[in-house]
Amino acid sequence: MRLSQAFSQTQREIPAEADTASYQLLIRAGYIRPLAAGIFALLPLGYRAINKIADVMRAEMNAIGGQEMQMPVVNPAEIWQSTGRWGSIGSELNRFKDRNARDFALAMTHEESVAFLTHAEIHTYRQLPQTIYHIQTKWRDDPRPRAGMIRAREFTMLDSYSLDRDDQGLEQSYADHMRAYQRIFERVKLPVSAVQSDVGMMGGSGAHEWMYLTPIGEDTLLFCSQCDYSANRQIARWKKTTPASQLNVPLQEVATPQISSIADLCSFLRIKPAQTAKAVFFMAEVENREKPVLIFSVVRGDREVNEYKLAAAVRAISLRPAQDDEIRICGAVPGYASPIGVHDCIVVVDDLIPCSPNLVAGANKVGFHLMNVNYQRDYTAQHVADISNADENDAYPICASPLLIKRGVEVGNTFKLGTRYSIPTNCKFTDEDGHEKPVIMGSYGIGLGRLLSCVAEEHHDERGLCLPLSVAPYQVHLISLAGKDPQIASSAEMLYSEMLSESLQVLFDDRAESPGVKFNDADLIGLPLRITISQRSLAAGGAEFKARTSIEQSIIPLSEVIKHIHSWLKMRNEQE
Repeated sequence: MRLSQAFSQTQREIPAEADTASYQLLIRAGYIRPLAAGIFALLPLGYRAINKIADVMRAEMNAIGGQEMQMPVVNPAEIWQSTGRWGSIGSELNRFKDRNARDFALAMTHEESVAFLTHAEIHTYRQLPQTIYHIQTKWRDDPRPRAGMIRAREFTMLDSYSLDRDDQGLEQSYADHMRAYQRIFERVKLPVSAVQSDVGMMGGSGAHEWMYLTPIGEDTLLFCSQCDYSANRQIARWKKTTPASQLNVPLQEVATPQISSIADLCSFLRIKPAQTAKAVFFMAEVENREKPVLIFSVVRGDREVNEYKLAAAVRAISLRPAQDDEIRICGAVPGYASPIGVHDCIVVVDDLIPCSPNLVAGANKVGFHLMNVNYQRDYTAQHVADISNADENDAYPICASPLLIKRGVEVGNTFKLGTRYSIPTNCKFTDEDGHEKPVIMGSYGIGLGRLLSCVAEEHHDERGLCLPLSVAPYQVHLISLAGKDPQIASSAEMLYSEMLSESLQVLFDDRAESPGVKFNDADLIGLPLRITISQRSLAAGGAEFKARTSIEQSIIPLSEVIKHIHSWLKMRNEQE
């Protein structure tokens, strides 16, 4: 490809909306362009890089017996209704009607499609196990897209689905996918950690997320400092220490003027946060309720509410912070809220609250708090559950070692679905004894655009991208510094033709630009190998040879350049 004919252009300025290094560099290097919030065009360089990633995925999926297919992004409502997800997923699932007023959705995942197709195609145990996969565009109307393609609304996923006879088969398929996914991440040179995670809207009996550890990540992860335990904070387990027992002391109202935060309250009363009860309010869409309901959650003042655990406790489809006017409806006073005497809400307390005596809570009166609030004596809740976050240095229950906190970006996930989708869709097979049994399913996914962004986040320097060979859109960046010298131009053109005839992937900078512009663009685009033809290189005996990640450069005779490139690529492939 000649840069003089390239559709996209590099940019010198950092885009104002680009909030991460990878987002900035992918735009500046001409890989992607935003069309709307969370919606991106893949320009030719970006499209080639995505296809390189897809090739890696296909190779590893085929190696475990996967069969590639494609499922439609537009799904009829009936298949989503059959599993209950048509009504249980919120506005992230975009629904619409066609010209005949039939309901459809833009698929954000394809479990329903797989179950529907499996019901039609799989009939006997002789057809199992199976693994099918596709690389397909999806749409999730994310309310908070950010970080470029790391959190986009339209995205491309590798989706794989395993179909087995029994749980033992699912365990084997799951292990096969875990190994295949590890190989994919290794080949694109992205360090990841597989952590236990919430099954969420997918359902099933277990799940893992593949996390790229980075400060820009939105997910909070807990790692045991001694054993191999790791989990997303959403489900992380930690050892809760029961406070020392005390006699229940009578309630006492105290004036706390202009004090509404836990920190100020503790300073004013000279107590610790663990001696307080923190009230946090949410509005929730709850299963089997027509209208949103107010959730009054209570945790100790030294803890934060875990929204995922809270949602699970009340079977909420979605949660959002409640507004002050919504809080007042239940009889609570924002900033001074107490669960005592409230109404028209669902009260949920963390399981530490019943065993924490004589806490300080709001009095539902501006400027006042209640001392010695005790669960059961003074109020009760509809739910008592683990709804608080694990924090750094909390102990892991099994080995009692401290937990460490890290940030991460989820680049892949795996789910043991079991019969979550096969039973409601009547997806069955006949076993050896003639009995019908539900197909056991697994679901596995990696986002291609998110993966490219994370690779860019991992592999860059102050000058631009430094993409690994497995991801880079071209292997070689050939630069001609001919100016008006016909000999240099002719040598570069001849070398370009030889590279193409040798099936090398080459980006040829034949533009009439200054050496500084060309070198800056080469560094920005970030291809693994740079070959330069210039008056200086020819005078020294050939072409300048330089790897993107090396400060060293050498002169290779023109007659040996192709051979040297093949040797270098072979060595790099072996390293990667």
